[in-house]
Amino acid sequence: MEFGRYFAKSKSNKRSILITLYSAEEMGLKGSAHLAKRLKDEELNAYTMINFEMIGVPRVESESMAYMSGYDMSNFAQTLNAYAGEEVVGFFPKAKEFKLFYRSDNFPFYQELNIPAHAISTFDFTNFDYYHHVDDESDKMDYVHMKSFMDKMIPALEGMVNAETKEVVLKEKDE
Repeated sequence: MEFGRYFAKSKSNKRSILITLYSAEEMGLKGSAHLAKRLKDEELNAYTMINFEMIGVPRVESESMAYMSGYDMSNFAQTLNAYAGEEVVGFFPKAKEFKLFYRSDNFPFYQELNIPAHAISTFDFTNFDYYHHVDDESDKMDYVHMKSFMDKMIPALEGMVNAETKEVVLKEKDE
């Protein structure tokens, strides 16, 4: 929601930004699938989709601050990092191993709209005991970390929103 607050104050965005929240991810990506289908049916000219998910705790210090599901499916991470001026989003082998790209709210947008759509997380299965747990509550979040992450992502997102071209593209599928 802080990203939305920030970008709502900017009058110079070249692209529109939708800030959305979803329900029923664990029930089969129901909320995001509904919106993705609706946007397709309305023939919205969507460029990309980022699903910020599980960013409430920091990764191990020797790793990049965040990772992206489906890292090798587009040039999204490289583009974000170029605008951020550092590697904020890196590759995380477990994301590929656990097929997180297909299990998060980004997937219906990739599937329906054929656009670069990824989840970005700082949770890495070693730094948080409450993943999909009833005790996953706000008092477990590291708000200093979350602010630091958002501060690094804002220039990256601004760069993409205001780029002259749609520079983030899907890579060719290996067949």
